Amino acid sequence: MSSTQVYRIHIKASPQRIWDAITTPEWTSRYGYRGENHMELRPGGAFRGMSNAGMIAAGAPELGVDGEIVEVDPPFRLVQTWRMLMDPDHVPEGFTRLTYELKEGKDGITALTVTHEIGDEAGLAQLLSGELEDMGAGGGWPWILSDLKSLLETGSAMAG
Repeated sequence: MSSTQVYRIHIKASPQRIWDAITTPEWTSRYGYRGENHMELRPGGAFRGMSNAGMIAAGAPELGVDGEIVEVDPPFRLVQTWRMLMDPDHVPEGFTRLTYELKEGKDGITALTVTHEIGDEAGLAQLLSGELEDMGAGGGWPWILSDLKSLLETGSAMAG
């Protein structure tokens, strides 16, 4: 059975500010798993998600996730491929498809929808959904998006 996860969060920030937080290493190192994401924002461009220092110290590879940019429409839509490299068990699963869509609403609030087409791998789906958080695997997309919202709205991430 193929799995697609969809998350929508409303953030009191402009689409451009959220876009910058998703696409620049200066921002991506400040929330979620705090690894720098490097993106060549053009179709066919590279995506490289770096592991943070703590992950590397625990044995994770320096390059935690990778992929390719498929579609870019700043600051409203980004589509890319995404492959988990941190856990060698997930590498053979190959690339998934990740889409960010931003829609500006009223009162300075933007809806951010993240759609991750994972495919048939239940283990990766559990990891990305946050189901394995109590086992030390992190909170997946719910954690990342909650931390992004906190950072953009308050200036502080949820945890150091």
